[in-house]
This record gives sequence, C-alpha cells and structure tokens, in this order.
Amino acid sequence: MSLFSRPLVVSGPSGVGKSTLLKRLFADFPDKFGFSVSHTTRSPRPGEVDGKDYHFVSRDDFLDLLKSDGFIEHAEFSRNLYGTSRRAVEKVHAEGRRCILDIEAQGVRQIKKTDLNPVYVFISPPSMQSLKERLVGRATDSEEQVQKRLLTAIEEMRYAHTGAHDIILVNDSLDQTYDKFKRVAIGNGDVESDVLPNLSPDSSNENDGTRTPNDLPTHV
Repeated sequence: MSLFSRPLVVSGPSGVGKSTLLKRLFADFPDKFGFSVSHTTRSPRPGEVDGKDYHFVSRDDFLDLLKSDGFIEHAEFSRNLYGTSRRAVEKVHAEGRRCILDIEAQGVRQIKKTDLNPVYVFISPPSMQSLKERLVGRATDSEEQVQKRLLTAIEEMRYAHTGAHDIILVNDSLDQTYDKFKRVAIGNGDVESDVLPNLSPDSSNENDGTRTPNDLPTHV
C-alpha cells in the first residue's frame, strides 16, 4: 500500500497552526485530499449543511452506530457526541482522495486500536511559551480557556514524546513547515521528523513544558 493511499491523521495542540497548514494544502491540491464528515448529536448551527459540515444524528442513532463498531474514534464535548465513522473515511478513499483526519490525542489513541493503518503527523509548537503567545495573541479565548488549552497541550506533547506519531513537524517557520507537511501529505516518504521540544523535568530550557501554564509569562 502506497503512503498516499493511507489516511493521514493530523494532531497537535490548539493554536499550533494545523488549520492554516490544512487550508494551504487544500488550496494547492483541491482534488487530492478530503476530510471525512464527522457525526455529531449537536444541533446544526446557522449555515451548516447536513452531510457536508456534519452528519447530524440523534443520540440514540449515534449510540447504535457506536455499538455496531461503526466509529474509528469518538468523544463527548459539552454533552454532545462526535465521531468519525469508518464509512466516512471509506467514502473519501473511494473518490480517489487521501482522507485527512484532524483529531486530538484521545482520537489518536482510539484509532491505534483499529485496522485503519494511517500515517500519524504531529504538529508541535517550538515551545510552550510560544504556544501561549499564539493563543493569547489571537484573542478568541478567555484567560481561563487559554489555561485549559495549555494544560491539554502539555498532555498532548507528553503523548507525542512516547513515539506515537510517524512524523513530527515543529512549526517554527510556517513556510518551511508547510513545505514538509505538503511533502508528507502527497506521499513523499523521505521527510525527516523534527525534534520535539524537551519536556523533561531536569531540562534547563526556560520553556520546559512541565511547567504549569500560569508559570509561563505572557508577553505578546
């Protein structure tokens, strides 16, 4: 099986630049890639289309599909269920496109228990301090939300340090990172991983990710 024919699982902390990288990829290659359409039990928001943005289903229907092993990953947020179905991934593949899944570490753990056999890419910030500056700088979250995102990011970075991913890309230069990400996405097998920031407790790096979010100064 070629690398391009395998789904591409993209993960990384909120604010690290995943959406920007994916938007550039889809703009450059409009016919090569596709997102799987997720299922959710939440109500559609204005402008959302069933079958395009999400498959909007009842909680009972979602749970029935879950019981029949229809999801490769699922999670619950704010009392709403979300999941990626096997059929949604297969549909993208049947169209001749590479399926891309943008998911969190919880979903990565679940997918690793399936037979999907994707390529796992982790997008890392150069440091936890730089990630905090990005989150604060975009001014879309409250201080409490920023702290929660940073705590989640620390756990995601720790998981990445276990070797769970095939490719690590440190987004310290958007153009350079996109060039490597694009090569991975189109199936180039000679892309070398970057080195993750050191999160060990004895690191002398002042941006050590083991520090709590409140320990990180905010200068934007």
